[in-house]
Amino acid sequence: MQCPRDGTDLVEERMHGIEVDHCHTCNGRWLDHHELDELEATKGDEDERRGTIRFSERDSELRCPVCGEQMAAFNYRAYDLELDTCRAEHGFWLDAGEEGQVRDIIDERVRDLKRSASAEVAWGDFLNGLGGRGGGGAWDSVRRFFGGGRR
Repeated sequence: MQCPRDGTDLVEERMHGIEVDHCHTCNGRWLDHHELDELEATKGDEDERRGTIRFSERDSELRCPVCGEQMAAFNYRAYDLELDTCRAEHGFWLDAGEEGQVRDIIDERVRDLKRSASAEVAWGDFLNGLGGRGGGGAWDSVRRFFGGGRR
């Protein structure tokens, strides 16, 4: 298989435990269709990675190294990271350094999801405190402040 950027023969190598095809000239990598999911899995579980991967899809300047057809370029997970993919789902082309950016984006998603879950718990605790179950919740404090608790 040859590099879609410069025609150099691709060499198989292991990257983060995944066997990919690597171009030693431009340092790009070809990931078979399922291997992008495997790369993401090095940073987050399936629930954390759920969601649309391809945004703003358009024609790519590259041709698929498997079938030779024009690939599609897209913004990965709506970030400012352009990846290329074979429309026949043969795989993805990642230019030099983009595999690190994919992992960074998944790290960020995992952090954001954990922060969101933590915020939901805190909000639930706050709302439970507003219940006024006689336990001195926030609404009881507000009522006392405005004189509603005096008789």
